[in-house]
Amino acid sequence: MEKIYMIPVNDAYGEVGGCPVCRLRDKAENNYLEYYLGPSLMEPDTRKITNKTGFCPVHWGKLNKAVTNRLGLGLVMHTHLKDFNEELNPKLKAAIPSKAGLLKGRNPDYKIKLNYVADLIEKRIDSCPICDNLNDAMGHYVEVICWMFSHDKDFSEKFRNSEFHCLPHTALLLRQASKLTQNEAADFVEALYSNNSQTFESLISDVEYFTLKFDYRNTDKPWGTSKNSIQRSMRFLSSDGRDFDEQQSRK
Repeated sequence: MEKIYMIPVNDAYGEVGGCPVCRLRDKAENNYLEYYLGPSLMEPDTRKITNKTGFCPVHWGKLNKAVTNRLGLGLVMHTHLKDFNEELNPKLKAAIPSKAGLLKGRNPDYKIKLNYVADLIEKRIDSCPICDNLNDAMGHYVEVICWMFSHDKDFSEKFRNSEFHCLPHTALLLRQASKLTQNEAADFVEALYSNNSQTFESLISDVEYFTLKFDYRNTDKPWGTSKNSIQRSMRFLSSDGRDFDEQQSRK
């Protein structure tokens, strides 16, 4: 088992509130954002990758917000645009259909060429080294989580006492649990079920109370834990809290 991943896993489960796997994901993502705007952007091997792939729309946006190295972002963007242009535009020009005329009949092959160029664009737009590295790291993290649950009693207790595991990361953990022995999977999934069923019940109750507060007869009743129940439910359902904080909800 890779011990290098055990420390961040233990740290994430040692914090209170939210989904521990989201915390692992967010920290890893921030590290990769810093890496690609750090000294590595001047390394030939790194630039060869970023010239070809660029970043996905989500990570372009996050790199744009990381204002620590605007020059670095500009350099990466410049060489990526050049690479993209050199590959795309000759193919785009070659895909311009010939117009059908009296002497030259219709040729449906132009549809194949246009779809080929569209596929090329979409593939390059969706390519992202941060996503690739993040997916690889998350694979290691969930493997370590399942292993530690079965071999570390202290960690097993932390896992059981987590506030919740968001549903996308629940799916990730279940896929990893399918690789465990049947007895190990039974204990792990029982703990995951107990954790998430309690979350469902509490959120359903809080959101219902949230809606009832809009009845004038309940105006003077306290909000209790329901006031941010919409945002908490969004985090549980989606594993992404960028737009789900309470301040945004008041705008």
